[in-house]
Amino acid sequence: MPTLAELERDALACARCPLSRGRTNVVFGVGDPNADIMFVGEGPGQQEDLKGEPFVGRSGQLLDRLMAEEIGIGRDEVYIANVVKCRPPGNRDPMPDEIASCRPFLEQQIDVIGPKVIVTLGNFASKLLLDTTEGITKLRGKVYPYRDRVIVPTYHPSAALRGGGGAVLAGMRADFVRAKEQLA
Repeated sequence: MPTLAELERDALACARCPLSRGRTNVVFGVGDPNADIMFVGEGPGQQEDLKGEPFVGRSGQLLDRLMAEEIGIGRDEVYIANVVKCRPPGNRDPMPDEIASCRPFLEQQIDVIGPKVIVTLGNFASKLLLDTTEGITKLRGKVYPYRDRVIVPTYHPSAALRGGGGAVLAGMRADFVRAKEQLA
């Protein structure tokens, strides 16, 4: 099995799909390589592409706050990655071929890190890892087995920021508590 550093090196040189041509930086992942909990989002936005780190904008600030308030951990105690490692133009949704191109990187990240719990943030990560067409509204609120670990799907932080209201934020908080319970 490759190391996380070897996987990242391969990702930095990746040109498997057209997203590689428009990126500023590959946004591979960040955090504790031995984390018990891993967060997986959709793909990098503009700020993430510029910095080369996932969840550094407003969504990242909300993610950090919820991790601290509901789980009692900081960014340095988890691992954070995305389904796709390069920013889709104009922050559009990633296309199926782009997701398929990056999937091996994500699956190997999961294998190397070996988290007990994976929190999927939004539709794309949840659908991919749970191999379903069901949307996040139906998936969240439950815990699903995934290989020798569990997945806790929740809304993407941007859904709460885009006016998802108190219900989305309350759902995220409950899902983060659910994830914490799985760590015990």
